[in-house]
Amino acid sequence: MLDLIAGDMVEVDRVIAQRLDTGVPLVSQVSKYIISAGGKRLRPALLLLMSGALGYTGEQRFNLAAVVEFIHTATLLHDDVVDESTLRRGRPTANESFGNPASVLVGDFLYSRAFQMMLDANNMRIMQILAEATNVIAEGEVLQLMNMHDATLDESAYLRVIRSKTAKLFEASTRLAAVLAGATPEVEEACATYGQALGTAFQVIDDVLDYAGDAHETGKNVGDDLREGKTTLPLIFAMRRGSPAQATLVRAAIEAGDTAQLGKIVEIVHATGALEASRAAAADEAKRAIHALRDFPSNLHADGLLQLAAQLLERRA
Repeated sequence: MLDLIAGDMVEVDRVIAQRLDTGVPLVSQVSKYIISAGGKRLRPALLLLMSGALGYTGEQRFNLAAVVEFIHTATLLHDDVVDESTLRRGRPTANESFGNPASVLVGDFLYSRAFQMMLDANNMRIMQILAEATNVIAEGEVLQLMNMHDATLDESAYLRVIRSKTAKLFEASTRLAAVLAGATPEVEEACATYGQALGTAFQVIDDVLDYAGDAHETGKNVGDDLREGKTTLPLIFAMRRGSPAQATLVRAAIEAGDTAQLGKIVEIVHATGALEASRAAAADEAKRAIHALRDFPSNLHADGLLQLAAQLLERRA
């Protein structure tokens, strides 16, 4: 379904390259390093697909697609510093290659450049959506930091973090398309619900892949979440479904951020059916996304959004 917007993505890449142009070489170098790493570009793709579904073909869709990619990239730069990550998308992180100070400061540059670009739309509602999204994402980052090494975290607290930290920008991307298209408040809310549900499902599957994926395919080290002390859904289900001894082992590893028993923990996650339970939770979110578009007119872009939600559950990287 992404073939539908291949030409649009070329235009978004042009805008990105143009707006990364700066007289400070290190800013360009670090920005281009992380953006050129590839990735799925799901957030700009969602904005473009939703714009197509709603019949909006104006130039601002390219500008705002680049804006959400810049905001996302800024969060990655900051995340990798906070998490002390060394690998992303199969190659060294920016902080590993350029150091923490450069990563933090270039992340700040991308945030401020994104806000400069928002002004081009000359629409206060768009500013409001993106300002709120950026603020909620920052709150999610702090919530996650507070929850590090907390093995008592339950499913609702976990969902609160990922809906703030990850799903909020998905939600903003689809909501922006509705605003650009001049959609009714009801359609705008349907678009936002689709984005939030899809973003939640995406993050749950991402957390599943930390215990079921291959580092060569996922581009990150298996067990990274555990090393960082993150209580993700597979671990929550493993502690709930496992024996007292299994739950104690998982709990101790989370609290210590210890991967010495990673092999045993992966076995527990598999043996307790925690991965299947997590995928089922992601499937419920994908169904919620699909349901949100139930009243949309059928066209290629709307069908692409439905396919995207369905295929997300087959994600392996």
